Amino acid sequence: MQRFLIITTNCVLLVLLLIGLPAATRAQLGGVQLSSASTGQQIMFWGLGIAGAANILVALIFVKAGKHKILCWEWAAIFAALWLAYFGFVRGWFNFEWLKQALQWVQKHF
Repeated sequence: MQRFLIITTNCVLLVLLLIGLPAATRAQLGGVQLSSASTGQQIMFWGLGIAGAANILVALIFVKAGKHKILCWEWAAIFAALWLAYFGFVRGWFNFEWLKQALQWVQKHF
């Protein structure tokens, strides 16, 4: 039961952060974006950080079984990796221009 609760909670957090948060922070009127991009980025950084820290806290304090502690640490690592990837994307260290070009090539040739 505890394993199910850990997985369900983290999946809900992941969906809220990756799907719900960008949808909620993007306010548009016609073709004009009204909300600030930096506000959405800050909320995403804080959300991923809090989710990772919460998993670490739960693993250290509340969970007693070894398998469940490992599961919490794995979820903390997932949130940390997402935080680092988002940080790199926002800073411009990597982008998805290659994917756009590949999809355009496929569209042109097929």
